[in-house]
Amino acid sequence: MREHRAGCFGLLLAAAGAVMAVLAWAPKARVSVHGGFEGMHRDLSVLYVDLPLIAAGGALVPLAAWLLALRALRRPWLAALIAAGAFALGVWGLLSWWMPYRRPEFMG
Repeated sequence: MREHRAGCFGLLLAAAGAVMAVLAWAPKARVSVHGGFEGMHRDLSVLYVDLPLIAAGGALVPLAAWLLALRALRRPWLAALIAAGAFALGVWGLLSWWMPYRRPEFMG
């Protein structure tokens, strides 16, 4: 029964990680979707390239950290803490390094 609970917690962690990563990413991608000033810089590739990658990374990074820590340490609460730390580092990296492409303002 403990393995069943651990598996359910892993799935819950992956789902929460994917949702939180997309919510952290969305404000920066908003400029590319709406197009900025007068819709001149609309780039919808953030929806079909970046969105799936961000969601997959948000799901897989904390899940992998949790599984590795659970296998190595055999303590679920410590593994959950390590997974939360890995997720926090992933979101920090996303927010500090990822920037949507912006074309030059004047192309003439």
